[in-house]
Amino acid sequence: MGQSPSGLPRRALLAAPALLLARPAAAVTLTERGLAQGGYVTGRAAPGTRLALDGRALRVAADGGFAFGFGRDHGPAATLAITHPDNRREDRRLAIARRQWREQRINGLPPGQVTPDEATLQRILRERERLGVARATDSALTGFAQRFIAPTQGRISGVYGSRRILNGQPRQPHYGLDFAVPTGTPLKAIAAGRVTLAASFHFFGDLVVIDHGHGVNSLYAHLSVIEVREGQVVEQGDRIAQSGATGRVTGPHLHFSFSWFQTFLDPQPVVLPA
Repeated sequence: MGQSPSGLPRRALLAAPALLLARPAAAVTLTERGLAQGGYVTGRAAPGTRLALDGRALRVAADGGFAFGFGRDHGPAATLAITHPDNRREDRRLAIARRQWREQRINGLPPGQVTPDEATLQRILRERERLGVARATDSALTGFAQRFIAPTQGRISGVYGSRRILNGQPRQPHYGLDFAVPTGTPLKAIAAGRVTLAASFHFFGDLVVIDHGHGVNSLYAHLSVIEVREGQVVEQGDRIAQSGATGRVTGPHLHFSFSWFQTFLDPQPVVLPA
């Protein structure tokens, strides 16, 4: 068939551009089960891919891993904007399943724990700001990509999303998963990460917050003993605290929360998958 001036067969030169054009950009994959109100989504993309969820840029790990989540009252859709490594752009519409929420009535709380006085209210506001700073952490840690473990084992006494009536007064929904375990029960880190908060709060009592990277964090509240310090790096399964009855409680238990930045997510399918 003859050769080109470069010395390569003409067939090879003609085929090469076609091969390049036929090579598709790597697909972006998602855990579809998280596409629901309160859902946690992890995914993988080709390294170098840029992502944004409803206009918010997502951190993408060196291996292409990423994560995000949807709040309790998220609407029916979201948009994942994808810029592939070859600069091809794609908008993927995500359908977000709606959920029904339970109602939970809790009576017998001290009046000050339901309607705090002005001094206590100011303390609560300061604590809320401090907690917000911890939960806003956007690190490159990759514990978020691990298969999470439960912080403890025990009867579930409260679930995420339930409408709460405290001493007969409507209050904000419950944004965690409650394990009814005795005071002193050892608690474990659900994944590798760094402790961003270890302190005593009015409502949460003694608590620990762990950053797992990419905005994903876990919170352990009403503790009797804290066994880690702020800034400490922990591995999955490390003992971090003991359960208790500090803060606003009617009895000993672990209140466990799971978040993507400031958005509380449903912990149950994350740490207790069916």
